[in-house]
Parts: sequence; structure tokens; C-alpha cells
Amino acid sequence: MFISYRNAFPIVAVAIATAAVNGPAAASLGGDESTVAADQGALAGQIKIARVQRYAVHEIAAPSGTVVREFVSPAGKVFAVAWSGPTMPDLRQVLGPYFDTYVAALAQRKAKGPVNIVLPGLVVQSSGHMRAFSGKAYLPDAVPAGVASEDIK
Repeated sequence: MFISYRNAFPIVAVAIATAAVNGPAAASLGGDESTVAADQGALAGQIKIARVQRYAVHEIAAPSGTVVREFVSPAGKVFAVAWSGPTMPDLRQVLGPYFDTYVAALAQRKAKGPVNIVLPGLVVQSSGHMRAFSGKAYLPDAVPAGVASEDIK
């Protein structure tokens, strides 16, 4: 499929602006739990850890007001990431190796407004406007048994 520069420009511009304005934000999707401490330092945020039966949530609150939640399986892998706040996190950092797949899916998208990308190995949902962003990304095959996508928020 042919994508003109004119059609791709807004997508590329948003990706570059997001990466440039917001420094490193959170553990990469699919990464190890051990990266959370580095992410806390990058965000200069306070961390809280909540453990439930099927996963743990590492919540990092940045001074900017943005909160990034990393959902970690009992095996120690980040299976989902969610965010909310006045600024978007650096999606290149948050999505890690899945970022290019996300950008490619955005390029194929014809609709404007909230993002709802559902691929076999990746789901990304994002919406908002200045000072009120929220979203989540998860790996359907890595979500622990008994955890619903609605639990990721």
C-alpha cells in the first residue's frame, strides 16, 4: 500500500514530538520487572507497588502529574502499561520493541480521534487532549489467566 508523505507527516510529527517533549517514561512493554527502578529515576517520580493475586502494578507518579502504571506478571514481565495525566508519556520508551508496529498501524488508520489498535500481538488504546491524556497498551498473549483487559487502567 502506498502512503504519501502528506498522509504520513502528521503521524511522524506526533511520534517525534512525543519523544522530544517527554523524556524516558516507563518500562518497555514485554520487558522485565527489573527496569522499573530505572524508569522511576527517569521520571523523577514517586513509586507505589500494589500486588494482587494475578499481577503487580508499579505506579510511578511524575512531578508533571502524569502517572504511568506498569502491570507485571508473576513471571516478572511487563504485560501491560497504562498512563493518565496532563502529558503523554514517551511512547517509544513505553512500547519498546512494539513502537514500530504501533506507528505502522497508525499509518494505516483512516479515522481521527481516539486510537484503538487491535493486532494479534498488541492492543493500544489512547485518547485525550492537552492536559488530559489516558491510554493503555497490552500484549494479549502475555496477560495472566483470569485478568481482563478492563483491569488494565
